[in-house]
Amino acid sequence: MEEQDIDAVRRLNAAHEQITRELSKVIVGQQEVVEQLLISLFAGGHCLLVGVPGLAKTLMIRSLAESLTLNFNRIQFTPDLMPSDITGTEVIQEDKATGQREYRFIPGPVFANVILADEINRTPPKTQAALLEAMQEHQVTAGGQRHRLPTPFFVLATQNPIEQEGTYPLPEAQLDRFMFNVQVDYPSPAEELEIVRRTTADHHALITPTLSADDIAQLTHVVRKAPVADHVAEYAIQLVRMTRKGREETPDFIGQYVQWGAGPRASQYLVLGAKSRAVLEGRTFVTTQDVQAVALPVLRHRMRTNFTADAEGITTDDLIRRLIELVPTVAADEQADKAFRSANAG
Repeated sequence: MEEQDIDAVRRLNAAHEQITRELSKVIVGQQEVVEQLLISLFAGGHCLLVGVPGLAKTLMIRSLAESLTLNFNRIQFTPDLMPSDITGTEVIQEDKATGQREYRFIPGPVFANVILADEINRTPPKTQAALLEAMQEHQVTAGGQRHRLPTPFFVLATQNPIEQEGTYPLPEAQLDRFMFNVQVDYPSPAEELEIVRRTTADHHALITPTLSADDIAQLTHVVRKAPVADHVAEYAIQLVRMTRKGREETPDFIGQYVQWGAGPRASQYLVLGAKSRAVLEGRTFVTTQDVQAVALPVLRHRMRTNFTADAEGITTDDLIRRLIELVPTVAADEQADKAFRSANAG
C-alpha cells in the first residue's frame, strides 16, 4: 500500500475507536453487533439484523447514521407498502407559462445514505424486490430513466425471527445481497440493568459526528486496496466450497445436514469482510483469523439446512463452527502471514 493509504488506515482505525465510543453513549453492550455493522459498512456492504423486538436494532442503526453524518431514512415495511412508496414515482407537472405537461420523478425514501428497512419480511415479495436494484446497482429505474442513489449507500434491514404470521420470507436472491446476517441477542443481566437505568432517567446522550459521507467513500476504497495473501484467499474459498453438497472436499456432516451451500458471493464477502476488519484494527495485512471472524455473519444466511438438521436442532451456525474447526490455520499459514506482513509493512 502507498504511504497515503497507510495514513488512511491509521485514520480509519482512530475513527473506528471514536465511533465505538460515541455509540456506547446510547447503546449498552452489543459490541460484536456494532463491530460487524462497521465492518460491513466500510466494506460497502448491506446488513440484515435479526433479533426479537426491543433489542435496540432501530436505535443502533439511527445512532450509527448520526455518528457518521449520513442522511438517514427509515422505511417501515407493512403488507400494504407499494414499490413506488420506496423508490419514488413519476407525477405529471404542468408548466404554467407554456401549458405543457411533463413527467417529473419524485424520489422516494430510498434516496439516502443509510436506509433502515424495518421489519423487511412484513411486506410482499413485489415490494421487497424494489430494493434489489438499489442494493445491487445503487440506482433506481423509473419510467425508463435511471436515477443514481447517493454515495455511500447502505441498506440495514431488521427482521423478527419469531413471529411468522403475516410475514413473507425473503427470497434467497435477496438474502444473498446482504453481506452480513447479524444476530442480535439478549443483553447480559448487568447490561439490562444499565439499559433500565439509562432509559428511565431524564437524560439524552448526544452523539458527536465523526466522518462525512465523502470520508466514508474514500475510506471504503482504502479497504478494497488492502492486500490479501493467496493463502488467505484460498482459506476463504476452501471454507465456502466445503459448504456445498456432493463435492470431493465436502465433509460428511455437510452432506447429512445441508440442503444447499453458499455461492461465490460468499467467498468475495469473506475476503472483503476480512479486509475491512483488518483495516479497522489499523493493520495493512489480512490474516486467516480475520476470515474466521466474519465467517458466521457471511455464511449463516447462505446455507440452507435440511429436515434432518431442523429435527435435531442443528443450525447453520453450528455447521460453520465445525467447518472452522475442521480447517484450522496451520503453521504454514502462520509463516506465510509473517512473510506477507513483512513484505507489506507500512
